[in-house]
Amino acid sequence: MHRRNITQQPLLRGDRVLLRPWRDDDADAFATMNADPRVMELFVAPLSRTESDAILARMRAYITEHGSGWWCVDINGECAGFTGLSSPPYETPFTPCTEVGWRFRPQYWGHGYATEAARLALNYGFKVMQLNEIVSFTTATNHPSRRVMERLGMRRDVAGDFKHPRVSMGHPLRRHVLYRVRKKQ
Repeated sequence: MHRRNITQQPLLRGDRVLLRPWRDDDADAFATMNADPRVMELFVAPLSRTESDAILARMRAYITEHGSGWWCVDINGECAGFTGLSSPPYETPFTPCTEVGWRFRPQYWGHGYATEAARLALNYGFKVMQLNEIVSFTTATNHPSRRVMERLGMRRDVAGDFKHPRVSMGHPLRRHVLYRVRKKQ
């Protein structure tokens, strides 16, 4: 993604979700989500409050600098989780790239919010940022996220599956699957 200083950050509205910049009062919900073992089951470990606050600060700074990033997903005025676009800060066989991703608090699972929010982010990436391709990836066993990727029209790139460089050798979550979607011409 190209760098630019953004003073006016976008609000992306769907039928049921709003993707917006983070507010200070989102920090508690964000930290609770990241400490929840159910949410973090397919990540290396739940996050401490300090780790969560540091990630939130980086996410806010990234949006300010780039105009996009991991936005807060607001449902009925409440922080339900996040979705958005970002460039992975590590090397893989398919980087550089733009990734779409999401994470939600458990009470928002199973209602289609991740698909709706990610669709808004994809639309922004293709129409506003003029990207030609967006990827998504997850651990091979994360079937709920893989179903979201498929509902978004993303296709699995089996040749692109990889061992995540930030997950230690031998860890059961190291193997990741790659999905891609291209801009419709």
